[in-house]
Amino acid sequence: MSFLINYFFYSSENIGLDIYYAIAFGFAWGIAYYLDTPNFTLPQKLGLSFLAMAILVAFGAVLFNLELAIPSVLKFSTVFVAYYLIASFRAGKTLRD
Repeated sequence: MSFLINYFFYSSENIGLDIYYAIAFGFAWGIAYYLDTPNFTLPQKLGLSFLAMAILVAFGAVLFNLELAIPSVLKFSTVFVAYYLIASFRAGKTLRD
């Protein structure tokens, strides 16, 4: 979905970058879903999310450059926060149930 929005509405000339941003979007949702369990403490969730962002930026810096990789952190953190915001409205405070 993220790829299609970027591709059709922003008409980027670098399709590889659009795919990378879409992967960052999906990666963020997947990490948020994985960490959405009482087995992880808040510091563990924070540490693992920062580690995931660092991996994402390193991967993007290798494929493109650091300047193009940094916006993936914004996409990642936006999706991550949105996941927990949506979960906070549920009675169980989780989207897994």
